Amino acid sequence: MSGAVKKVGLISSFIATAKPNLQTFVKYAKVELTPPKLSDLPEIKNEISKMIQTARTGRWKNITVKDATLKSLIALEVYMWFYVGECIGKRHLIGYDIKL
Repeated sequence: MSGAVKKVGLISSFIATAKPNLQTFVKYAKVELTPPKLSDLPEIKNEISKMIQTARTGRWKNITVKDATLKSLIALEVYMWFYVGECIGKRHLIGYDIKL
């Protein structure tokens, strides 16, 4: 009987701890995981033109090590999600299942 009481206490403490974390996740997910709206397109166009201008002028050489590391990690994350999607799509970790 005391084991059941401990489990109920453990579950209630888990819920009390998880609830604020879940609310924070939902708050950021509503902002970060939504697709772009039509009103966002001019801002996206400006950011792309800024990236092109940075590449042309060589301004990218003047970034800090911290920024370069952060941008490299973001690029690695995007690549890894692409790789995970490929593995899910082909249903194998290595190669495709070719039927002869």
